Amino acid sequence: MPIPILMPALSPTMNEGNLARWLKKEGDVVKAGDVLAEIESDKATVELEAPAAGTLGKLLVSDGAEAVKVNATIAILLAEGETMSALDTSAATPAGEPSKPKAPPSSAVNGAAPPPSPAASRAVDGNGRIFASPLARRNARSAGIELDGIAGSGPHGRILRADVERAIASGRPRTSQPSASTGATASGPNYTEVPLSSMRKTIARRLVEASQTIPHFYLGIECEVDKLLALRREVNDHSDHKLSVNDFVIRAVALALRKVPAANASFTDTAIRLYGDVDISMAVATPEGLITPIIRNADRKGVAAIAAESKELVAKARAGKLKPEEYQGGTFTISNLGMYGVREFAAIINPPQSCILAVGAAVRQAVVRDDGSLAAATVMSLTLSVDHRVVDGAVGAELLAALKTLIEQPLTMLL
Repeated sequence: MPIPILMPALSPTMNEGNLARWLKKEGDVVKAGDVLAEIESDKATVELEAPAAGTLGKLLVSDGAEAVKVNATIAILLAEGETMSALDTSAATPAGEPSKPKAPPSSAVNGAAPPPSPAASRAVDGNGRIFASPLARRNARSAGIELDGIAGSGPHGRILRADVERAIASGRPRTSQPSASTGATASGPNYTEVPLSSMRKTIARRLVEASQTIPHFYLGIECEVDKLLALRREVNDHSDHKLSVNDFVIRAVALALRKVPAANASFTDTAIRLYGDVDISMAVATPEGLITPIIRNADRKGVAAIAAESKELVAKARAGKLKPEEYQGGTFTISNLGMYGVREFAAIINPPQSCILAVGAAVRQAVVRDDGSLAAATVMSLTLSVDHRVVDGAVGAELLAALKTLIEQPLTMLL
């Protein structure tokens, strides 16, 4: 019998998602695991795979449809051997689909394919706002180009991601500001409004939740990193593996958490949850906001393996291609602003985790040795934000002490 294709839940808190675009059309024969569509959540764009082999019988949600409820039927898959007559008309309307323009039928009429969208079609609403999929808007904003004038190939002239990619490839001039609404008052300054994306709304909600419900306290420490920088330079000069300071920091944090497991924990209403695995979340800046891809079992991986994995995850994060399992979970977060010259800062905890480490820039400065003499050293500031419900001050201090030893004696990380 026909198989309903449902809007998937990409995270435990996801209630609705956007259908960025279909990659298959009605009548296409597919195998189990073939990618049918791209689904956009508040964190990333994820590929939707066919659950079984068969024929894609009917698409019930059009390209660019927004706010489609989780578990709503978005398409009907005919099992192998079934014909179009097997479609159940009672399943033709998906539960929870918003009132969006439907795509014109893709099946041929009298053996002829339906006419293509006009080459320069572009749809606008009554307020002059251009119809475009969320992914198309995001990519255009990231590339710094306006949607105005881009030919839309989607239903009713809707601009899709592929249209934006073609515009970028054609060398379309970039603008100095992202596409947005601009306004002014008689006595006030000009301003630009960038509509909130789903991801930005989620970030805002979680930050408010974290700052209002988690009792933060902060511990700071300084580490001399001259030996670490020298080791990194030597490895990079004699190896194909190009390591960053952050790769060493991830490794050091993972080993420090193994030594101080009480900090690798989170708070629940009934217990403190101690984690057996050390999964390090990395704060990565994207055009839509911060996302935290995860290095799983970082304490069991060498610096070179961490470097390779972090590069891959950062690239996927900035392209919006992270899978849910690549950013959901994590037991501890690192946020590094050192590359921007920020010397020190305090970060907001990423719930339900209990700690986040803020890493500042490594700066050359004078230090006083134990014998009272002055010396020049490269010093990096670390600030640990802690959930006091889970981690007491002494445990936080013990973690920072272990971390300082590892960073200042980097050869111990390689053992």
